[in-house]
Amino acid sequence: MLRGGKKSYFAAAVCIIALTSTVTLSYLRLQRLSHLPKIIQEGSRCRAKITNSTITALKDNRTFIISPYFDDRESKATRVIGIVHHEDVKQLYCWFCCQPDGKIYVSKAKIDVHSDRFGFPYGAADIVCLEPENCDPTHVSIHQSPHGNTDQLPRFEIRNRKAETFSVDFTVCISAMFGNYNNVLQFIQSVEMYKILGVQKVVIYKNNCSHLMEKVLKFYMEEGTVEIIPWPINSHLKVSSKWHFTQDGTHIGYYGQITALNDCIYRNMRRSKFVVLSDADEIILPLKHPDWKTMMSSLQEENPETGVFLFENHIFPETVSTHVFNISSWNTVPGVNILQHVHREPDRKDVINPKKMIIDPRKVIQTSVHSVLRAFGKSVNVPMDVALIYHCRVPLQGNLPRESLIRDTTLWRYNSSLIMNVNKVLKQTVL
Repeated sequence: MLRGGKKSYFAAAVCIIALTSTVTLSYLRLQRLSHLPKIIQEGSRCRAKITNSTITALKDNRTFIISPYFDDRESKATRVIGIVHHEDVKQLYCWFCCQPDGKIYVSKAKIDVHSDRFGFPYGAADIVCLEPENCDPTHVSIHQSPHGNTDQLPRFEIRNRKAETFSVDFTVCISAMFGNYNNVLQFIQSVEMYKILGVQKVVIYKNNCSHLMEKVLKFYMEEGTVEIIPWPINSHLKVSSKWHFTQDGTHIGYYGQITALNDCIYRNMRRSKFVVLSDADEIILPLKHPDWKTMMSSLQEENPETGVFLFENHIFPETVSTHVFNISSWNTVPGVNILQHVHREPDRKDVINPKKMIIDPRKVIQTSVHSVLRAFGKSVNVPMDVALIYHCRVPLQGNLPRESLIRDTTLWRYNSSLIMNVNKVLKQTVL
C-alpha cells in the first residue's frame, strides 16, 4: 500500500509540474503576443512634429522621454531611455510609422524601471518595444494608449539604426553638471589628463554652470573634445542634489544622474570602443601602464568575455596640499590645482570604496553609478596596483592628521605634459 501511495504521489507531482509548465509557457507566449506590433492604420503619412529636446514630457506628466535607440542584441526592438514615476506609469505604447507604405504599427511597451532608484518616486526606465519585422522605422512616438491620432504625438528619432565603425577609443560620460559649476581649473586639468591618457571625447550632461565655465566648454566644443547634452531636468521635476531620498518632496536624485549615464552609454554604443563613467573630479590613473589604451588591452587579454572593468575610488583631500607646483598664473583661476594634492586617505575599516567603470557599451544593458545592473559580459574589479581613481574633493576622513595620509605622487608622472597643456587652454580661455 505504501509503495502504491508513493507512486500515486509521484504521478500527481509530475502532473502538477507538467500542468504548471504548460500554463507558464502559455502565459509567456500570450505575453509575447500582446507585445507584438499590430497594424492600426494603413496608407497614412507621418506628419507629427519631430522632437529634438533632450527631455520631453508626455501628456501624463509622469513619463519623460530622453531618446530611443535601436537595440537588436536580444530581439529587434526600440529601447527608449526615459524617466517614469515608478507606481503611476502602468502602460505605454510605441507607435511606429513605416514608410513609404504608410503603415502605422503599435507595440505594447515593456516598462523596466531600474532597480537603483534609491527611494525616489521617479527613476530611470527602459521603455522597450518590439519593432515590426518587415520595417526598419526611423522614428517612434510614445503614447499611453494604443488608440489616437498619430499626428498629435511628438516623434523621436531612433538612434543607432545604422552600424558605424568606431570613431573614438574612449568616451568619458560626465553627469550631471549643475549648481552653477565653477571648478574651472580642476575641470581643465581633468580634461587634459583624459586626453593624455587617450580620451578623444568627453560628453557632459549640462544643467548649468558659471559664465567662465561656459567659455571653457565653448573652447573644448570648438576643439572637438567636448559634446554638450542640455539637461534641463529641473524644468520638469523637483531634483535633489543628494543620491538618496530624504522625504524632502523631491522627485529624483542627483539631477537624474543615472538616467544621463544610461543615455550616454547608448548614445556612444556604436561610435566608441569604450565608455568611461566618471565625474569631472575623478581620474582613473594607471600604475603599470602609460595610458588607458595599453591598460585596457592588457586587462581584456587577462579577462576575456568581460564587459565591465571597475576601478576603486580613493580620496585625495583638497584640504591637504603641497607647495610643489604652486604655479602663480593659476592662482587667479577658480578651482582646485590637483597637482598640489598628492596625499590620499587610507581605506576605512569595514567600508567598501565605491567604484567607477570603463565599459564595453555593447555589453551593457543597464547601469547604475558604481556598478552595472544588467550586462552580457562579466564584471571585473581591477586591482589597485594596476590602477586607481584619483578623486580630489572635500575629505571623507577630515579628522585624520596629515601623518595618517598616504603620499601618492602617481599624478606627477604626467606633470610636464599636463602643465604645458593646461597653460595653452588657460591662455585661450581664462587668462
